[in-house]
Amino acid sequence: QVQLVESGGGLVQAGGSLRLSCAASGRTFSSYAMGWFRQAPGKERDFVYAISWNGGRRLYADSVKGRFSISRDNAKNTVYLQMNSLKPEDTAVYYCAGSTVIDGSSSPADFDSWGQGTQVTVSS
Repeated sequence: QVQLVESGGGLVQAGGSLRLSCAASGRTFSSYAMGWFRQAPGKERDFVYAISWNGGRRLYADSVKGRFSISRDNAKNTVYLQMNSLKPEDTAVYYCAGSTVIDGSSSPADFDSWGQGTQVTVSS
């Protein structure tokens, strides 16, 4: 497993942007696929975006298509989620996660390392 710490959340108006970062500890980060999930109050944790171990493959939820993007810097042990054109329905706690399914996955069950989450609130 890797230890994950998210940052970059906050309060933003609708239409605004945020970039979330997830810093990983450990020397095996580059062998993990990484993902972002989100959980709104009273709802299940939903898949947002994932990236394969080398960045060559990306998976995303339809709800964020064209607005969000994911990237990773293996030299810095960090994965990013760029969020543009934010909507109130994007409000949630966002979690970074790591998976040994190296080509990436959208299933939470495939992720065995999780961060503590960072709150994103989008006001209308």
